[in-house]
Amino acid sequence: MTIESTDHVIELRVDEIAQLFHTLDPSPFRERDLDREAEEFIVGWARELRTDLPIRIIVHFPEIELQNKAAKDLAEAIRGYFSHRVTVLQRDLTELFRVGRRSLGIGVMVLIACFVIARFAGGLVEGSLSRMIEESFLILGWVANWRPLEIFLYDWWPIARRRDLYRRLSSASVEVRPFPAA
Repeated sequence: MTIESTDHVIELRVDEIAQLFHTLDPSPFRERDLDREAEEFIVGWARELRTDLPIRIIVHFPEIELQNKAAKDLAEAIRGYFSHRVTVLQRDLTELFRVGRRSLGIGVMVLIACFVIARFAGGLVEGSLSRMIEESFLILGWVANWRPLEIFLYDWWPIARRRDLYRRLSSASVEVRPFPAA
């Protein structure tokens, strides 16, 4: 398999169309998963393309494969695969935000409890020990919010970027170009 890219075009050359798809997938051709290596190549090149232009994928394969039903369904199969991946990534993003909301709810409750405990525990003990107990509970309260803040500030960006890239790939124009067999 060879891949070339110019502007907004990704070109692949395969000896058989079947090379593009996972061989163990029992699904009908249009619903098959792309081979991991083929997906990585396409996604890798797509990342480097300008985001303001539509993506074109050109698949070169031997002329003899042109009679294969897979050649006729190739464009739909590739777009369908990336469309399915968009759905999966959107579910992952929704799940991450759900976990973030639950974590934030728990974190806020722990923070409030730590503020209350710090206030009362500090009043029970005199001197520097009082200050240490107060600060310990305050730190614990803020640490309990670390994960939800991480989710809402940072963790969702890579998933959303990948989803958007797959969305672009799901609407890519896919062309098939046979070449004479050697």
